[in-house]
This record gives sequence, structure tokens and C-alpha cells, in this order.
Amino acid sequence: MPVKGTVLVRAPGMRLAEGIVTHISRTPVDVVLARAQHAAYSEALAASGWMIRQVPAAEDCPDSVFIEDTVVVCEDLAVLARPGAPARRAEVPGVAGIIRSLGLRTAGIHEPGTLDGGDVLQVGHLVYVGRGGRTNGAGTGQLRALLAPLGRTVIAVPLGNVLHLKSAVTALPDGTFLLLPQLVPAGLFPAVRPVDEEGGCHVVPLGGDQVLIAASAPRTAELLDDLGFTPVVVDISEFEKLEGCVTCLSVLLPGR
Repeated sequence: MPVKGTVLVRAPGMRLAEGIVTHISRTPVDVVLARAQHAAYSEALAASGWMIRQVPAAEDCPDSVFIEDTVVVCEDLAVLARPGAPARRAEVPGVAGIIRSLGLRTAGIHEPGTLDGGDVLQVGHLVYVGRGGRTNGAGTGQLRALLAPLGRTVIAVPLGNVLHLKSAVTALPDGTFLLLPQLVPAGLFPAVRPVDEEGGCHVVPLGGDQVLIAASAPRTAELLDDLGFTPVVVDISEFEKLEGCVTCLSVLLPGR
């Protein structure tokens, strides 16, 4: 199988169970199981044609496994995030070093802007940015200015009771959107496919007909199969206890 690109992942640290919980009740996290699930997640990506690049662990940052929040990559530009949770900002430098080693240009979000990568959904030349607890107007405006030279149009999306935009909506390779209507305004997105499983509204297109989806969304996985896609199912139950999803555990860099 030809290599589709590089994918950045970061192993969970021993303090994972201390990760921030915002919209759900805290429940115990099995860190040993989480590490096994993360390894299986990485193996699924590798089996789908992606080359795994491990970012050095950040043991002092409980949420560092959710690497997507640290950077937004558009073509050859990597925008280093400024997470809305101050405790998470220490996660960014370790990712920045790897990004630069891959030859990407870098820019950053600066105070007073805040931006989490999990709030950024890129679909063609449109970039949807969730406005909620982690990403503010200044961060959205800075991202708009950085991506405009690349021909991208940034669309702000108000969020409901949800951590990140991609916790509520993601896009399939055919341009349709999987979405939980109670969490995000469906009218902002064309060709919406509403789902009734929380784990079903966040998927990762892996290239070709393969789509990564959580084991917690079996009905949505069946829908994907009916639509002609190949669901790649991974169990991320321990990360879901921390409001994590399949999107936030990796950063895909196609063609690199």
C-alpha cells in the first residue's frame, strides 16, 4: 500500500486521568487501557497507509494526547495554536519542533487570541471555526488572516454545549457532513447527514474510501458502509471519558 502521508500522534502520559473535563461528569480513566487503545489507534492508521510520527511525550500535560488541538495545518503552513485552556499551552512547543523538522512554514496565534485545533474543520477551500469555550473571536480573526493568502474562507460557527466544533460535526469524503443538530447550527453546512450517536458525528477521512470512526457509534458505522465507505473502527472509550474523539488524537499531513 502506498504511503498516504505522515500522521502525528502523542502517547498518553501517566497523568491522563487528570485531563480537563468541561461538559460531562468526570469518571475514572484506566490509563493502562488508554495506552493500549492509543497503540491500537496508531496501528489502525498505519494499516490504512499512514506513516506514524511520534511526538515526544509531555508527562506534565495531562491532555497532551489530544494533539490535534496544538496545530492547524493548511497546505505548507502550520498554524501553532494558542489553546483556550491556559494549562494546555505548554503542549505546543514540543509539537512545533516536529512540525518544523518536516519542512512546514509556521505561524502562531497570539494574545488575546485563543484557538484549539479541534475547533477547525477544513473542507475544500472552506474552513469552519467553532466559537465556544476554547476558541475566541480574536483567534478566529487571526486564523482568517493567515489562511486568506492560501485562498481559504473562514466561517465562524457558534457552538452549543460541546467542547469543540469537531466534537459536533465532521465531513465525509463526498462533501456531506455528519452532525449532531442539538450541538451546532445545521443550516451553516450544506448536505447534512444528522446522526443520533455522539461518536458518529466525528470521523476522520483516511484517504480513498476509508473513514476512521469510534466503536461507540455502531449505527453510524453501518451508515458509512451503506454509503459505500469502509469504516475503520477503533475503541477509544477511555479518551471519550475526557471528551476526546477520533479526530483529536492525531494530526494528518497528507503527502508528507
